Amino acid sequence: MIKAGLAQIAPVWLDKGATLSRVEEMIVEAGEAGCDLLVFGEGLLPGYPFWIGLTDGAAFDSKVQKELHAHYLRNSVRPGAGDLERICGLLKKYGMACYLGMIERAEDRGDHSLYCALVFIDAAGIIKSVHRKLQPTYEERLTWAPGDGHGLQVHPLESFRVGGLNCWENWMPLVRSSLYAQGENLHVAVWPGSDYNTRDITRFVARESRSYVISVSGLMRVTDFPKGTPHLPEILNKAPGILANGGSCVAGPDGEWILEPVIEKEGLFTVDLDINRVLEERQNFDPSGHYSRPDVTRLMVNRERQSVVHFSEEKWNPVSADNED
Repeated sequence: MIKAGLAQIAPVWLDKGATLSRVEEMIVEAGEAGCDLLVFGEGLLPGYPFWIGLTDGAAFDSKVQKELHAHYLRNSVRPGAGDLERICGLLKKYGMACYLGMIERAEDRGDHSLYCALVFIDAAGIIKSVHRKLQPTYEERLTWAPGDGHGLQVHPLESFRVGGLNCWENWMPLVRSSLYAQGENLHVAVWPGSDYNTRDITRFVARESRSYVISVSGLMRVTDFPKGTPHLPEILNKAPGILANGGSCVAGPDGEWILEPVIEKEGLFTVDLDINRVLEERQNFDPSGHYSRPDVTRLMVNRERQSVVHFSEEKWNPVSADNED
């Protein structure tokens, strides 16, 4: 048995420092509740780019879009620069693993592009994988770059093997299959926040994979926009009262609800998961095991971290060069 916590909270929108404090508060609450795993929604740190759909985000060379994007960059996450050190320390203190949705400022891609990333930190406080969203959806492509397969990994968690995907990646059958083939039996799906997204896919993936599926969403209300946000009047002009209503939920390996979607409620929601339920359901269906035909269909996955440059530090040796002559 493990206890999983679903942290359905709103960010202090586009404020990295203040949102980090909110995340740390939830880690303490979940740790004191005895959780083994804690999950946050997509892009929670520092927030989802809601402004794009509210301020004519596709307008080319727009001063509004440029300034909001620059603000987003300044408040994005650099894992390699220590932005997650306090979080890692708290997780280690409580012996709790975590999936955290964040906007990564990728230092290995020039440090000026943003990726919607899902980071897994183990119970020892060590970052084990950073999965960059393979295909940003629709207007997200105006601010997020497409990721790669490097983060398509599963991780041991007590008796489970856990993997995770961002938002509509969960609709990509081959991407799901890459995790199933690694023995995933606890699937984490993170979302910006809508029961419209989570209500059907959560049960479907659980039924398809015969695994537990934890879907975690964020919240976003007009009151969650900080007053210092650039171009706030333009954003609020078309913003509904609720932009993200939550919808966090959990389905069991038979596809039935363990926790139905939680709507418009902030907090920590916990569930107990029994590995034996997975083993029972795999008796009649196992998508990468006895109910697969690798002699007929197989999947190839490139997990190389993509880069535009490779530096070689090998020094020229004039002696060896003379010998070659």
